[in-house]
Amino acid sequence: MNGLDLITTSVLGALGCDMTVFLRYFPAAETMYNIFVGLAIGLILLNWVWQLFKNYGAVAGIEAEDPVKLSLRSVLFILLAYFSDDIVSIVLKIGGTPYRWIMNSELPPLNFANFNSVILTIVGVCASGTVSLISLILVLILAWNYIKLLFEAAERYVLLGVLVYTSPVAFAMGASQSTSNIFKSWCRMFGGQVFLLVMNAWCLRLFTSMVGAFISNPLSI
Repeated sequence: MNGLDLITTSVLGALGCDMTVFLRYFPAAETMYNIFVGLAIGLILLNWVWQLFKNYGAVAGIEAEDPVKLSLRSVLFILLAYFSDDIVSIVLKIGGTPYRWIMNSELPPLNFANFNSVILTIVGVCASGTVSLISLILVLILAWNYIKLLFEAAERYVLLGVLVYTSPVAFAMGASQSTSNIFKSWCRMFGGQVFLLVMNAWCLRLFTSMVGAFISNPLSI
């Protein structure tokens, strides 16, 4: 149970909408970000030239985008891809605000080691050692599921970091009508990951407050 305390503190400290911890463990992501920016701009220019070239075959029935709209769209998404870091940072700052509110909220004191002792004390008063052993198993099951929730939140944080530092390529997909659905899907995925990260923090804090309230007055049930 003391090990669970250590894991809880470590994982909760790494969560959030700030990419500082992500860069601490994956420093190459920031360096390779410039590669994705160059790749994104190259893809947009390549698509721009290809779509303009397809206009010459429009008389033969080949579908092509309007040159004016294509040019405006390409220039717009080149700027978005180049400044994608700033755009994503704004979204992370917006999503990080409720996350900080949740993490900084006052909760009852928590000590998982005492949680097991309280369970055994209550059951030991009115039951035999066999029932106490069953209660210990139930506490271990609860602890295991809580650890899985912590690692799921950590996995979601890593996935959010991957989406952040590959965002230029996602912006490049919006420059063409044929690939715009990929860009829309990325936007939904990115927004969903930020929201789910906030909800993970809320669930973890809710569970923490429940255990803290139980420990402070276990006989109230």
